Amino acid sequence: MVPAAGVSRARLSRPFLRRPAGTMTFQWTAVAAFLYGEIGVILVLCLPFISPLRWQKIFMIPLWSKMAVFWNKMFLTIIVLLIVLFLDAVREVRKYSAVHVNERAANVNTNAFDHIQMKLFRSQRNLYLSGFSLFLWLVLRRTVTLLTQLAKGMTSHAALETQVNDATEAAKKYMAENERLQEALSEKGSSKKKQSAEATDETLKKEVEHLKAELQKTSNALHKANNEVIAVKKQSEGLKREYDNLMKEYEQLQDSLNEAEDRKDL
Repeated sequence: MVPAAGVSRARLSRPFLRRPAGTMTFQWTAVAAFLYGEIGVILVLCLPFISPLRWQKIFMIPLWSKMAVFWNKMFLTIIVLLIVLFLDAVREVRKYSAVHVNERAANVNTNAFDHIQMKLFRSQRNLYLSGFSLFLWLVLRRTVTLLTQLAKGMTSHAALETQVNDATEAAKKYMAENERLQEALSEKGSSKKKQSAEATDETLKKEVEHLKAELQKTSNALHKANNEVIAVKKQSEGLKREYDNLMKEYEQLQDSLNEAEDRKDL
């Protein structure tokens, strides 16, 4: 009975019908195309001259609204597929790495050693493709979420600014009316008789008190609106910082992908 190692060496010493090292099966071609598509979409989303408000308008197109119903299912399905492909690539890399070490130590046929090298290269390439595709898919989901939140924050901030301006104008108007009433009160008090002046004084005082109450309500609303504007500004700044951190991670990932491509070319 021939030992297992002898069978392995005998098989590896036979001639191989090999494909070129750069060719890929259909599934890995699809993964590579998916990866390139992710890179393109993320680059478009990160363009500085397209504001989050415009992206929100694009996301509100009826076609996207219909796709949003299936978005979560599609996202989870692609995550599962990429994880399966990634684990398969890890298994292949570990398998051919072990074979590569064993056959190199055994000094087998050169063709067999080259064949193992080719298999190991393909496994590592598939590992990079599936890993980067999985990571960029998560980055793409997070980027879309951040753009949507930032657009909502900008919209609410603009609405609060409009509300603050209206409240300020109303407060100025009430203050001007209060001053005019006080002037009218002083003029009428000196020109009319005592009885009529007292009645008018009471009426004007009631009006002044009512206006003061309205002014106090307006001031409270203005203070509340200012607090909301400050909170929205802080939230917007936090979103911008998180968006900048995501951009830095994406640049680091792009550099790593370029280094991996350079290694493959070598």
